[in-house]
Amino acid sequence: MTAVRLEPFRWWHIDDVLPIEADLFGAEKWSPAMFWSELANGHHYRVAVDADGSVLGYAGLAGVPPDEVWVQNIAVRRDAQRRGVGRTLLEELLAEAVRRDARSTLLEVAVDNAAAQRLYATYGFEPIGVRRGYYQPSNTDALVMRRDAEPTGDGPHDHG
Repeated sequence: MTAVRLEPFRWWHIDDVLPIEADLFGAEKWSPAMFWSELANGHHYRVAVDADGSVLGYAGLAGVPPDEVWVQNIAVRRDAQRRGVGRTLLEELLAEAVRRDARSTLLEVAVDNAAAQRLYATYGFEPIGVRRGYYQPSNTDALVMRRDAEPTGDGPHDHG
């Protein structure tokens, strides 16, 4: 596993993540304005950096009241993939979901991204639907996956 440190994603990281975004997502990449919007809305974003401070990846989570969160994105630079960076980012997002008392964590992943689907499945995400033609301009379908929180027995939604 690569030594990685997570930091809050700040506006100055946008220039660092744009090449990663373009490399991984091509024509479906997010624009700088989309990242600015995510940060302005106060969503939970983290960057993974190496010992030199180079950005290896990033991830974001958005809350949907009253008790749902959505993984907005997880992306890891190609040369840092398969070294635990994506797993570390996902674990941070899931920890934030717990801190927010989210009952469900949801995400969309391209139907042809089997590696990401396997990663999500190892963390308890299950397919719940498909969004046809979700990713544009490729018209690729998105698999919607959900992970429900474990009841703690002490929350307002727990019945027992």
